[in-house]
Amino acid sequence: MSIGLALLVSADPVAIQQFSHALQELSIPPEVCREIPAAVGLLKRRKFDAVIVDLQLGMQSGVILDQVHLSSLNRTAVTFGIGNNDAAGTAAFRKKSQFVFERPLSAESIHKTLRPAYGLILRERRRYFRYPVSIPIIIQRESKPDLRCNSVNISAGGMALTTHVPLVPGEKVRVWFTLPDHEAPVLAESTIRWSKTGHLGVRFVSMADDHNSELQAWLSQKLEQILPEFVADQFRTADSCSK
Repeated sequence: MSIGLALLVSADPVAIQQFSHALQELSIPPEVCREIPAAVGLLKRRKFDAVIVDLQLGMQSGVILDQVHLSSLNRTAVTFGIGNNDAAGTAAFRKKSQFVFERPLSAESIHKTLRPAYGLILRERRRYFRYPVSIPIIIQRESKPDLRCNSVNISAGGMALTTHVPLVPGEKVRVWFTLPDHEAPVLAESTIRWSKTGHLGVRFVSMADDHNSELQAWLSQKLEQILPEFVADQFRTADSCSK
């Protein structure tokens, strides 16, 4: 089980090898792109937790970093630049990255830069982590009977449901559910995100702080349970440091 996915954009075979090894050790498998158009296309189609761009690509590295910030899928991804020993020439691109790896690269220097970013990557992974679970759901609609159904999965931002009653995307609803091994129900003001035959997507708009904290803690526990043990240890450390 990986903790996330990284996009590595570089044409340097040595850097690709070094970063691929370092990221695999942290259970963050990289998707490697050597060409800018392919990288831009991936940013539009897939969700990444980290984006690493080789600044040796010059102006093209700025294109990729700008695309990350503009992407609806990836604007919250953690961004890294790989320095090219020309700090003056890449100063503007460096400012677009949250972290910069300096050349000459080594396993030690890569891990040194990844270490403080690890908590951010874990937090990003948890933000959209979906846990598969079937629990009873009650959907309350304005001036209509309550709808009872079951969940397919749940995340911090919403859930997928099974139901044969079609609802209209954009419709505002209230969703009630009780997490497994919990007693108090959670109430979320929500919006129907999508509707397909037999299934609905619900986005949480707002919920009470105590309900949100309860959901976040439960999801963190579930994510931790399915991570490799050494990653779970890092998860606990990074999570405690972020509080």
